Amino acid sequence: MALKDSVVKLHKLLADIMKDLEKAGRGNRAASQRVRTGTIKLEKVAKLYRKESVAAEKKGGGKKRKAAPKKKAAPKKKAAPKKKAAVKKAAPKRKVAVKKKAAPKKKAAPKKKAAPKKRATTTRKAAPKRKVAKKPVRRKKR
Repeated sequence: MALKDSVVKLHKLLADIMKDLEKAGRGNRAASQRVRTGTIKLEKVAKLYRKESVAAEKKGGGKKRKAAPKKKAAPKKKAAPKKKAAVKKAAPKRKVAVKKKAAPKKKAAPKKKAAPKKRATTTRKAAPKRKVAKKPVRRKKR
């Protein structure tokens, strides 16, 4: 498999896992199973990608970045003239309201569980066991 194929496969697996991960978060058990199996597949493809990536760099197949051209230094701007510091008047102190603690809430009485609904029961009697006649064992003559 080529490096580009590995990249495409990784993208596809990640997209599938993300979709299923959202469903799994909502409690979908089947999606949770798909996420678990998907991560195993992802691990295998990621290892393969790693090997191919290292091999491509050794061959020189990896794209090298060109050094960015140096920019000319921008001329320094003159500092703005300093303004006279305005004298601030101290704000009058405010009275801080003290929060009162709320009275502890009474615990609600535990709710009684509703009686389970009666199911329509249809009981079957077990069929009597049949006796199987044993066949006589024939022995080979010597």
